[in-house]
Amino acid sequence: MAKDASARPVVSRRREVGDTSARSLLMTMLGEYVLPRGRPVWTSALVEALALFGVEEKSARQSLARTAAEGWLASERVGRRVRWALTPPGRRLLTEGAQRIYDFGRERRAWDGTWLVVLVSVPESKRDLRHRVRTRLSWAGFGSPEPGVWITPRADREAEALAVLKELGLADDAMSFTAAYGAVGSEPAMVARAWDLSEVEDRYESFIDEFTGLHPADGDAVLHDLTRLVHEWRRFPFLDPRLPARLLPTGWSGARAVDLFHARHADWSAAAQRRWEELEGRTPGGRRLDPQPREDLRRVARQHPSQRLLGEPQLP
Repeated sequence: MAKDASARPVVSRRREVGDTSARSLLMTMLGEYVLPRGRPVWTSALVEALALFGVEEKSARQSLARTAAEGWLASERVGRRVRWALTPPGRRLLTEGAQRIYDFGRERRAWDGTWLVVLVSVPESKRDLRHRVRTRLSWAGFGSPEPGVWITPRADREAEALAVLKELGLADDAMSFTAAYGAVGSEPAMVARAWDLSEVEDRYESFIDEFTGLHPADGDAVLHDLTRLVHEWRRFPFLDPRLPARLLPTGWSGARAVDLFHARHADWSAAAQRRWEELEGRTPGGRRLDPQPREDLRRVARQHPSQRLLGEPQLP
């Protein structure tokens, strides 16, 4: 039976927040370099880029095949070569992800103490469905202090939660309401049960340590380091609920990490995009194809989600 091309595949949390893997790196590259260009990419470019991270060609090709099987990519043979295009669900997934990644941490808003609470019960026997609920609501910034209870200080996330529950077929039996914390127990204790902020802060500190003193040259080094920067950063929207300042530990390192990410991305993006263009314009045997016009490079830079926040990178 033919698959519905508009159907949304299932996101794997393991790929999003687990250790580095070929498929996880591939998704980072697709979002950072392929999505803003809006055109197919040759297998050879992806294989060579993944090789910068020690991914062997066989593993790279398997990752492409599996990502296509999940519904994010479609292949097209052109003579003896194969190129890959994002499917409509793939474009939606990466567009939503890019929006969340590059907007993440930039929001500064006052909080009036209102919590959004969502109650949704999934039987223990439906482990896959429970996993999907946790994955999608965590991505939306919710935490769970008790089984079946999801909370966020962002009351404006109700529409997103409703869309998730409708998609998973749970909306009819779920409930939501807004409230202030009462006199029983303590708000900090509830936060500690819903989110492991110490683990999040440890990850922020590791991110700061890794990228503070990094100054790659042009070419493969900057392509590698920008990809690694984005790859590591895309974990944080899953991990950090972006709680109001009064709910965070003293000296919270998240703000420093946000500034570092955007500064490094602004510094490295133009050179990394040029190196990607070189990979795209080369055949497997190393022969250059027709180079992309400079104006196309500028269009890619203007379309990249990060440039809405950082300004257009300077191309020589």
